[in-house]
Amino acid sequence: MPKLAANLGWLFTEVPFMDRFAAARQAGFKHVEFLLPYEYPAEELKRLLDENGLRVVLFILPSGNWPKDRGIAASPDRVGEFRAGVKIAISYAKILGVPRVNCMAGKMTPGFSPEQHWATLIENLRFAADALGEIGAKVVVEHVNRYTIPSFFLNRVQDVLDVIAEAERPNLYVQYDIYHAQRTEGNLAQNLREHIAQIDHIHVADTPGRHQPGTGEINYPFLFSEMDKLGYKEFVGLEYEPTADTLSSLGWIKEYGYELAE
Repeated sequence: MPKLAANLGWLFTEVPFMDRFAAARQAGFKHVEFLLPYEYPAEELKRLLDENGLRVVLFILPSGNWPKDRGIAASPDRVGEFRAGVKIAISYAKILGVPRVNCMAGKMTPGFSPEQHWATLIENLRFAADALGEIGAKVVVEHVNRYTIPSFFLNRVQDVLDVIAEAERPNLYVQYDIYHAQRTEGNLAQNLREHIAQIDHIHVADTPGRHQPGTGEINYPFLFSEMDKLGYKEFVGLEYEPTADTLSSLGWIKEYGYELAE
């Protein structure tokens, strides 16, 4: 069965962010992830994790102005800002003990060619992978559909595979987002079968609507079964918008025969 992690940027939004750790624990979660932790002291986040018996399995590198940029790793004019952000992320990763960090390519910057974005992303990924590798952390790279975020640089799973292949770092992996893949290309099970060895984290949400599994067109019981058959051992992050409150949105877990295991 998949190991499930609550994304505290999307779930338990009924309460302030710092209260979501306790809410996740009360719901039965043992693992969490979040987007950008940098407005909160790392020591305070660590205290909340420890008090609630939680482990953080993922967060995102500093990503510029998040609502506007959605990442800056491919931005040719922001290399210095990106690399300074990697150092900040490492300071948080050391305290929180996170095993992987998401590097968001971000939107294309007007005035620069696709080739310039690609070359920048390759060098920034090498920098981030080398730096985070020194503390034993992995770097995952995500594809995002252009309907949700117009002009995002990496849109398909193959885009991520290609950039990872060229960057040539052993701790670079795919963050496979099933919602984004369905909107862009489909072929969900085949992507899992062909690339499971390069996938280190998975995000789930149904489509349309980006709500919890079972609310849309994706056959999640089948996909979870495929993950099990393929021996996927890492985490599945719940990155969806609940149709009502968070707790009622979790009913699919038991319905599918799963539980929030250790």
